[in-house]
Amino acid sequence: MKLKKGLNFFDVFSIATGAMISSGIFILPGLAFARTGPAVFISYFLAGILALIGIFSIVELSTAMPKAGGDYYFINRSLGPFIGTISGFLSWFALSLKSAFAIFGISELIFIVTGFPTFISSILVCVFFVVLNSVGVKEAAKFQVSLVSGLLILMVLYIIFGFSKINTSHFSPFAPNGINPIFVTAGFIFISFGGLLKVASVSEEVKNPKKNIPFGMIFSVIAVTIIYTLILIVTVGVLPTTIFSGSLTPIADAAKNIIGTPGFIIITIAALLAFITTANAGIMSASRYPLALSRDNLLPNAISKVNKRFKTPVLSILITGLFIILALLLPLEMLVKAASVVILTAYVLTNLAVIILRESKLKNYRPSFKAPLYPWMQIFGILIFSFFIIDLGLEAIEISLAFLLISVSFYMFYGRKKYAGEYALLHLLKRITDNRLTDHILETEFRDILCDRDNIKPDKFDKLVKNAKILDLHGPLGIDQLFEIISENVSPEIEIDKEEIFTL
Repeated sequence: MKLKKGLNFFDVFSIATGAMISSGIFILPGLAFARTGPAVFISYFLAGILALIGIFSIVELSTAMPKAGGDYYFINRSLGPFIGTISGFLSWFALSLKSAFAIFGISELIFIVTGFPTFISSILVCVFFVVLNSVGVKEAAKFQVSLVSGLLILMVLYIIFGFSKINTSHFSPFAPNGINPIFVTAGFIFISFGGLLKVASVSEEVKNPKKNIPFGMIFSVIAVTIIYTLILIVTVGVLPTTIFSGSLTPIADAAKNIIGTPGFIIITIAALLAFITTANAGIMSASRYPLALSRDNLLPNAISKVNKRFKTPVLSILITGLFIILALLLPLEMLVKAASVVILTAYVLTNLAVIILRESKLKNYRPSFKAPLYPWMQIFGILIFSFFIIDLGLEAIEISLAFLLISVSFYMFYGRKKYAGEYALLHLLKRITDNRLTDHILETEFRDILCDRDNIKPDKFDKLVKNAKILDLHGPLGIDQLFEIISENVSPEIEIDKEEIFTL
């Protein structure tokens, strides 16, 4: 059963925006300021530009293949099931861990206000999001739109009231540690834009994906980049250097300076909304990875079953929720770093996937949006995101490798024998070597995706053409020879002797 297409432009925008606005703006600015000084807002702006470079490739792939699983599906169909399985599992781990971190943030705020134990409240919050996403993607999306709207209003109010309180002397010296830390810090805070993969994973459920995916995702990146930059300009201008540097609550501290305790409360509410939108978008998108892996026979088929009433992958959502609850028992700070490595790896592989799919010259690879400056933008993206991975440190990479080993084990002992699809790398090798390496399964799959994407309904003629027997004729033929060949091929289908057909 197919997933229900219930997401419009505002839903796509809200999922992307809610997935991005989280700890990256409420916690990281103080740590980033300690590295760069007042120039920290430039680092956030540069990170937004880099996110836009990465998102162009993701949007191209999402409009060509709007399927559940997002980057897993793209990478599997371009680089093959081995890399695809690893990518699918790692992205599932990463988005689940990000959601766990957001849920932990919600439970911490609940503890501050009520004193309720954090672990119990974390479980209850996780169960709430699991139930919400199980009853329908549209219901979860409506919840997301309302929360993101409230979050954006609060952030815009912060910017408006804050500009009148800016002290320009706080911007001097502008870059006390030099220019280089500004660029390096852009990589450090890039994870603030890491939620964009979440939209790609639910692209199968987007109405009119040719328009809603590119407009929703690109507009979201631009809007969040502008908001981040303006918020940081206000915060630098309002907070003294000694308070800003190293603070884990810089936006709330600045809001308190702007309008007193009410400002602190308002930003605390904004942070709560941000954590809720991140957790909701995380569970919604992470649950689509086991679904996609199961569809390709890389996980048991039961996981891909869609509930007849709600049109949602309930078992996949439940498994994701259970994993998130288990993750809450682990040291989340390092796991979030490991998640960052995985998300950056996904950006590297999606850029590589665009290159392979374009160079394979598949006739049915027809994205409605094409990434500009091909292939230079993709090559630059591969290099810069690889640099960011190295910059995150060895410990985070080692944890990611542990998850990688789990992924490899699943593929070697379960998925390898069951997967029967094709991938674009085979078509590229065929093009280079001129050897028969494919059976055109991928072309057929992409054609079916195009029909679903463009809402093309097959008519009687389409079905006749699809089921028609193909005759490969070589050289000139006389009329009798032609009818003899036709009679021989048609005879088994209509159960009439070929001699009788020939004489008709």
